[in-house]
Amino acid sequence: MMETISTEGSQAPIYGEGNDIPIDPAVERRILWKLDLTILPLLTSVQFLSQMAKSDLGNAEVAGLSDEMNLNAKQYSDLAIMVLVGYIVFQIPGTMLIKKFGPSYQRRLTWLQFGSAVIAWGVFTTCLVAAKTAGALMALRFLVGSAEAFIQGTLIYLSFWYRYNELATRGAVFDGCSALAGAFNGIIGHQIQVNLEGKNGWRAWRWIFLIEGVIPIGWGFVVIALLPGTPETVRWIFSHKEKEIVIQRSRASHNTGSSKIKVKAVLEVLLHPLFWLLTLMNCCVHITTSSLSNFLPPILDGLGWKDEQAQLMSSIVYACAFVNIILCAQIADRTGRRGLLVVVNCAVSLVGFAMLLASTNASVRFAGTCLLTAALYPCLMLVVVWLAMNFPGYSYRTSCIALTNICAQAFSIIGNKIYVDPPYYREGLTVSACMAGVAGVTAAITLWWIGRLNAKKESGKFAAEYGALAEQSIDDLGNAHPDFRYTY
Repeated sequence: MMETISTEGSQAPIYGEGNDIPIDPAVERRILWKLDLTILPLLTSVQFLSQMAKSDLGNAEVAGLSDEMNLNAKQYSDLAIMVLVGYIVFQIPGTMLIKKFGPSYQRRLTWLQFGSAVIAWGVFTTCLVAAKTAGALMALRFLVGSAEAFIQGTLIYLSFWYRYNELATRGAVFDGCSALAGAFNGIIGHQIQVNLEGKNGWRAWRWIFLIEGVIPIGWGFVVIALLPGTPETVRWIFSHKEKEIVIQRSRASHNTGSSKIKVKAVLEVLLHPLFWLLTLMNCCVHITTSSLSNFLPPILDGLGWKDEQAQLMSSIVYACAFVNIILCAQIADRTGRRGLLVVVNCAVSLVGFAMLLASTNASVRFAGTCLLTAALYPCLMLVVVWLAMNFPGYSYRTSCIALTNICAQAFSIIGNKIYVDPPYYREGLTVSACMAGVAGVTAAITLWWIGRLNAKKESGKFAAEYGALAEQSIDDLGNAHPDFRYTY
């Protein structure tokens, strides 16, 4: 008979730490299928629309934005960073709200956060259609970023439902659809330029913002209606028996129904060298990828293709990224190792940067663009999942993800400020190549450091000094728990 599961108070059992109940593998497979067909698609759709909102600026640029609004290269660069400024300002409150609205409120979490955020950035994107000045464009892009900051806790939300060894593949679907969003934007931009340029007296860029703003407004209400809060509060999808197992799985990943942010955990994260190694890696990768989303269409436009052709070719680049994201996630989940994949992908990206910097031939530069984009996009997913897995416990995991995202978005601002020399953007590409190299070297150093940390925990001296802490939960101690081992 299955044990009754408490979801209130600090005494809720933490499964996976001596309180397991038997799980029928067939039942668990059925639960995974239900998760993969309900929660994962809903959350992926949110990320898909978010990435569309981020990358539509590059498509709008090729569709006449700067021409009509008289923007120079510096003004366009400033416009590109406004979304990131909104992210930074609202990143921490957006992430903390995942659990701030405690168990009694989480049944409507989607209305309070995810669904309403989707609607909000859809409204702000639609309002870009009416912008008359560069200042209005910048203010609205800031509001788009502010709204999108409230869905930045999606990896934390996924960790409520999936075990750690299941996260990379699901995170790949999640981030892979982000790459597909860039491809989809290219197709939409191409069709709009071909069919709607000049309609209603509008340039094509206004139609891009209108269409890509209306879609999330409608979809946000679907998210509100269907996305559940936490395993403890879900009221559909699962039978009672399945719900008990879902809660057990969540607790085994060090989630408790009453977990809250602890100042102690935030401070310990900030003082941990591993956090800063992984954050440096994340920042370097973000410098390269964030600038790609805004400058990829202009870079391709500079290869000599017509504007509408450049829109379409960007779809091919993002499709390459999607394929490699899925491939890397499968390897990561099967081997349990992410660091080596980051090292390899960063090395491959340097080949792509070299092709872009050394050649003016359109075919060579396009191949280089495909190569570096395909190599760098998986690193976004790999690094963040690697970070989350090495900082277990709700307080630690939430703190490290929020803090690393703030740092990454700040670095992304730098990435968008260095692309100011069209059509070849050599300065920006050189800096991005250096950052990819730093990320790869940092990943190698991190692997070495994790090996040392695990060796220390295996030593008899560590067991003698800290063995008594094993009675405490991982949610209280994080990666300092004697039974926890860092992942590679």
